[in-house]
Amino acid sequence: QEQLVESGGGSVQAGESLRLSCVANGYTSTKFQTFCEGWFRQAPGAERERVASMDSDGTTQYADSVKGRFTISRDNSKNTLYLQMNSLKPDDTAMFYCATALRCDWFKAYGYWGQGTQVTVSL
Repeated sequence: QEQLVESGGGSVQAGESLRLSCVANGYTSTKFQTFCEGWFRQAPGAERERVASMDSDGTTQYADSVKGRFTISRDNSKNTLYLQMNSLKPDDTAMFYCATALRCDWFKAYGYWGQGTQVTVSL
């Protein structure tokens, strides 16, 4: 059974770092390598927003609010997606979700989602 499992969330102070991981259990290596993968977040009362995504060719996209602070990467040998988050701010507090889709513009309609990992940043 295919499943996305996030980890690495936690409570930190502003300015600190966290690295999120997402393991694509049950995915074939071909599927993991050919899909677009991304990180999204949702704060209480807010809509889910894309934080970063990486296409199969390595092309990355970032939300303006995280550019220069967050880095998305993937290890195809481990079927794992990462999000390195530096210089965290209280505004980054949210539930973070990992997602995959055949195309980077198909997440909302046809994406596969993990259960999420909570990130809380305090002053």
